[in-house]
Amino acid sequence: MDGLTWSLILRILIAGLFGGLIGLERTFRAKEAGVRTHFIVALGSALFMVISQYAFQGRFDAARVAAQVVSGIGFIGAGVIIFQKNVVRGVTTAAGLWVAAAIGLACGAEMYAVAGAATLLTIICLETMHFAMRNRIERQVSASFSCEDADSLQKVIGDLRSKGAEIESFSLSGGTAFLRIRIREKDADRVLSSLLPLKDIRVENL
Repeated sequence: MDGLTWSLILRILIAGLFGGLIGLERTFRAKEAGVRTHFIVALGSALFMVISQYAFQGRFDAARVAAQVVSGIGFIGAGVIIFQKNVVRGVTTAAGLWVAAAIGLACGAEMYAVAGAATLLTIICLETMHFAMRNRIERQVSASFSCEDADSLQKVIGDLRSKGAEIESFSLSGGTAFLRIRIREKDADRVLSSLLPLKDIRVENL
């Protein structure tokens, strides 16, 4: 293989690595699209850019293929956006895929510094906003479990409140307790982990 071929392979490899870094952050947050998806999107975008530059020289406008990536990536992004119970989820992940495509195009054009800066800024933004909003973001959870009497239920409620949960409603019927609680994102792990030992526990995000 000649020097140009190695240069093109390097472009798509770097694009995939940059996209994978964004995907790694999404994976840590247990989001819909992770390392593999972001890696492939960025690598594919770089490949499209390389193809547009070198496969159609002198015959077509090289920018057309790259332009189609910008609109085409929207179909993948729409696939990770979920509307469930009056809540829209996945918009940030879809935006991450969109910027991963842009980073791939930049690497395909051999603009490594710009692509690297965009990758770094994207990760900084995602991480900074995650930690900044942890104290403010709340989620509602519904839980049901086997419970013998009201005293046992009150003990569970007291334990949940001590871990930062807000009890919106509770009831006890036929040996089964029902709870509706509100928790802050930063308290979610310890609150939910305290529910796991309960008998016949079922938890659902509202």
